[in-house]
Amino acid sequence: MQIRPLDLSDDATATVVHRIGHAAYAVEAELIDFDGIPALGESLAEMRQTDLRWVGAFSENGALAGFLAWESEPDDGISIDRLCVDPAWFRRGVASLLLRHALTELFPGRAVEVTTGAANAPAVALYQRLGFTRGPDFSPVPGLTMASFGRAAESTPCEGGRGSSDLA
Repeated sequence: MQIRPLDLSDDATATVVHRIGHAAYAVEAELIDFDGIPALGESLAEMRQTDLRWVGAFSENGALAGFLAWESEPDDGISIDRLCVDPAWFRRGVASLLLRHALTELFPGRAVEVTTGAANAPAVALYQRLGFTRGPDFSPVPGLTMASFGRAAESTPCEGGRGSSDLA
């Protein structure tokens, strides 16, 4: 796998990212029994207008297997907005690869925060395996419980191998 920046101003790239995001969030919606995930209702145009930075994991044949998107916080921390893997690539370590790359190459030494559905066991396991500490759960809307995670600025990524639960 090769990780490289994604340019959502490119129509083909944006279309593939949008398709993968919808497919991944549809699986998460089933896992957490909540179909109101905002990204599921997001149009291609709305996704392209987000103020996020994007990287993707590409297979040897050039197919986009997954992506990670984030924003910098005013305190120099990082907020991961999305970590999505094409369901065809589930359980192959794509999410771990993307997250480890981001932690070591894109924002080493910076505090990182992320949230996921509390019932999304594969994502929860991924964040814990890579050194994130679970914070408080919260319910932004009735019927949805989110889990918050953080990594201190001085943390170094876990060197663990590919996990079998990289559904995030």
